[in-house]
Amino acid sequence: MPELPEVEVVRRGLEPALVGRRIDAVTVLHPRPVRRHAAGPDDFAATLVGRGFDVPRRRGKFLWLPFDDGDALVAHLGMSGQFRLDAPGAPLQRHARVLVDLDDGVQLRFVDQRMFGGLSLARGGAELPDEVAHIARDLLDPELDRPALAARIASKASAIKRVLLDQTVVSGIGNIYADEALWAAQLNGQTPANRLAAADIEAVLDAARAVMTAALAQGGTSFDALYVNVNGESGYFDRTLEAYGREDLPCSRCGASIVREPFANRSSFRCPACQPAIERTLAP
Repeated sequence: MPELPEVEVVRRGLEPALVGRRIDAVTVLHPRPVRRHAAGPDDFAATLVGRGFDVPRRRGKFLWLPFDDGDALVAHLGMSGQFRLDAPGAPLQRHARVLVDLDDGVQLRFVDQRMFGGLSLARGGAELPDEVAHIARDLLDPELDRPALAARIASKASAIKRVLLDQTVVSGIGNIYADEALWAAQLNGQTPANRLAAADIEAVLDAARAVMTAALAQGGTSFDALYVNVNGESGYFDRTLEAYGREDLPCSRCGASIVREPFANRSSFRCPACQPAIERTLAP
C-alpha cells in the first residue's frame, strides 16, 4: 500500500491539473471501485458531473479531492490504486476503472489492478471526510502536536513498530518507512514503546520524518508498476533503502548482514548489530 511519500507525490501531481477545473463527464468502466456509492455507478457518475475541484488534500496515506461546493471525492488507493492524467483519446491503461473528463480536455483516470481501492463521495467532506476523521495527523503536518504524540507513544505497551504503524496514533508510516526509521534510530522494532527512553522516541520520530522527506524528494518508493505518479513514472527511493528488502546485504553502517523476520503476515528488516536484542534497548 502506498505510504505518505507516495500519496503526497500523487497529491502534488494532481493539484495543478485539478484546481479550478470542472467535471464534464464521468465513465465508470467497472462497478467495484465505486461500490461504496449505494445508488450505483450511474448515479455516482451523474452526481459528479458539473462539480468543480478545489485543492487536493491528504492526511497520512489518505487522499481526498475537495469540491468547491463543500463535498469531496475520497480516494481509497488500496494496494494498487493510481491516478493518471491523460488526453481523452490516449490508449486506456489495462486496469483503468473510472474516467473523469475535465473541462480543459484532460482526462483523470482511476486505475486499479487489484481493485481493493475505490472512489466515494463524502458529503460535506471537503475539509475532512468522516471516514478520515479518526486518522491521526502525520509527521509532515504543521499542526501536529509533537510532544503529545511522543507522550502517547510512551504510554503504549505494544512493540514500537506496531505503534508506528497504528494510523490512529501517527499516520502515513507503513512497513517500509517504519523499518527505515527504526534502522536510522538503531532501535529494535519489537521493543515495547513504553520501555523506550524519551530520547529514543524522539529519535525514531525524527528518523521517520527525515526518511519520508527524503523519499518524497525522490518520488517515493516503487518496487513494481503498482505505484507510479500521475504521469506514470516510478519513484526512486528504493535505490537508497537501508534496511527494508535488503535481506543478507551488508548494513551500510556496520557491515553486518540485514536480517528478515516475520511480522504480522509481512516481514521486518533490521541490522542485528545496530538494532540489538530487545533487552539491550530498554530504558532503565
